Amino acid sequence: MAPSPVPAPGRPARPPVGHASGTALPRAARPVELPPVHGALVCVALPALAVCPEHGQLTGEGAEGVYAAGRRLLSRCVLRVAGREPVALQGRMAGADRAVFLGVLRVPGEAGPDPGLTVERTRSADGTERITLRSAAARPLRLPVEIALGTDLADLGTVATGRPGAELTASVHGTGLRWAGSDGRSATVTADPAPMDSLAAAGVLRWEAEVAAGAAFTIGLRVRGGAAGRPTGSPGGGTGRPGGHLLAEVRAEADDPRPGELLRASVEDLRALLQRTPEHPADVYLAAGVPWRCGPVTAEALWAARMALPLGTRLATTTLRALGRTQLTGEGTESGRIPGPLRDAGPHLPPRCTGIEATLGFPVVLAEARRWGLPPADLEELLPVAERCLDWLRRAARADGLVPDPGSAGARRAETQAHAHRAALLGADLLDACGRPGGDVLRDTARTMRRRFRHELWIDDRTGGRPALARTADGRTWARPGGWAAHLLDTGLLGGGRYAQGLLDGAETERVARLLGTPDLDSGWGLRGLAVKDPDHNPFGHRTGAVRTHETAVAVAGFAAAGHEEEAASLLRGLLDAAEAFDHRLPEMYAGAQRTAGGRPVPHPAACRPAAVAAAGAVHALLALAGVRPDVPGRSVSVHPLSSAPLGAIRLSGLVVAGEPFAVRVSRLGLGMVEEAAEGLQLGV
Repeated sequence: MAPSPVPAPGRPARPPVGHASGTALPRAARPVELPPVHGALVCVALPALAVCPEHGQLTGEGAEGVYAAGRRLLSRCVLRVAGREPVALQGRMAGADRAVFLGVLRVPGEAGPDPGLTVERTRSADGTERITLRSAAARPLRLPVEIALGTDLADLGTVATGRPGAELTASVHGTGLRWAGSDGRSATVTADPAPMDSLAAAGVLRWEAEVAAGAAFTIGLRVRGGAAGRPTGSPGGGTGRPGGHLLAEVRAEADDPRPGELLRASVEDLRALLQRTPEHPADVYLAAGVPWRCGPVTAEALWAARMALPLGTRLATTTLRALGRTQLTGEGTESGRIPGPLRDAGPHLPPRCTGIEATLGFPVVLAEARRWGLPPADLEELLPVAERCLDWLRRAARADGLVPDPGSAGARRAETQAHAHRAALLGADLLDACGRPGGDVLRDTARTMRRRFRHELWIDDRTGGRPALARTADGRTWARPGGWAAHLLDTGLLGGGRYAQGLLDGAETERVARLLGTPDLDSGWGLRGLAVKDPDHNPFGHRTGAVRTHETAVAVAGFAAAGHEEEAASLLRGLLDAAEAFDHRLPEMYAGAQRTAGGRPVPHPAACRPAAVAAAGAVHALLALAGVRPDVPGRSVSVHPLSSAPLGAIRLSGLVVAGEPFAVRVSRLGLGMVEEAAEGLQLGV
């Protein structure tokens, strides 16, 4: 798995590689700042995307531009009418893949302050743009229009360094302009109608627009990339867009309109983030996030596929298949592990391995997908990979009952033990159901893990105790309370709508619920990665204080499952309020600053938006309102809604259980009712 292009917060600690090409990036002689995109409108339809400022003009600054397969095809697109740029009034997303911009101009020669010319622009991720000049003047207008274009053909990794290089010189090509790089890459912009004049040296196309009174004049632009061995003008990426059939059209109708808006936007973002493995086009998975993390399949893609299981099992299948191809084989100690980069985990602990997360997550996602209705053929194909993951888990936990980090330091992290314990119990359930040996050994492993966790990673004190973040190989314990503890609440789904036993008992779960609900950790917008009182707290630190969206979602679902409805409702309301401030497109993280009256959540300049775990986390948190627990092999499904109905009545439809549409309604009294389900499914308790 490829790490991110640059060492930003929470990004890999190892030397990075390029985006889609796999080329090594030049080492920076000084610290690198990611070009900020938190205020940008990002249109996504991978492998294509467009990063646009709110005013709509592409100026070539920062990460602005139109991209295909990690290559910037257009960095500058500046419109002038009668020598002036439009006054920008509004820029907004009209869908995950397109943005709309509105500007105005006063008509030349007209008196008075009222603008007589409206400029409407629609830019799509696929490299198309439509520019319409709409006149409200009482007389015909003849307006000179010019569009200045340019590109550096930089790859996204180089753009991330902030030093992408100079613009290339254009040549006239048909009804537009063309740029060619020294590596055989090229980009072409074509215009309709054809311009009256094309100035290659300046990169300018010109028209004389004749606009009748009350009429409009429209220019269409089309950006296409080319490469050595592929004709110029062919779409970038080579593998095409995955179909939308992987994710269902889920809807929410509620007293509170925000769940519906968030669910709609999140599913749109998930669809936009779908991408294919070039070597195996059937292996579709979610990019970790845009714009910086669109490389090979990652642990985040796996967790996102798990949280999106209510939208169907196909995405889980294709993601598991893509990850399974990377699994290490042979007879060594690492056999069965899925590789992954190391990620910076803070100043006091060594980097954590995302490959271990993926290895422990693989059998969990497969086991839960089976409960949601995974077809038997897919289960049979993927089961051997899950077995090898579980074999690796047994060996890793053999020494002292806990799973260590890789390397000589060998820290035992509480979060990793939660993933491992879940994998052991759900893996045992999976093996038993498939008639495979090893389930009893895995349950023994889980029992040992619970005992060792209480001895090594639970700190007893007068307040009732708390979990430790980690224990180092030399015996030091790091308390460091933070949002990471939410993973201790996530136990995983078993048969009959039951959840697996967790590392924590009832009293410990209640203690964690109280800890996560304190203002020290709950910012009012979501859970901080590290408590405010910790001396290393940084509100922008990926693991040291920022709100990581998916951790808050995991906490909401975990609290709901454990019966701590007040804490679940409080976090869910904060997440919905944050989503509203971000126009319902949640970033992967944002600053952990304390919420104040009239305030707004502060964006993180390096955060991906959209991000797979954030969009899927929104689905996961909202589904906690209904508590849908399927057991398709047992031909049953149960609902366990929040009895407090914190958002009032809500109806969720378009979900998928057993491959068929599923709908559930929760009343204002917190009563759940299944309205649509596959034939033969019984309502469980």
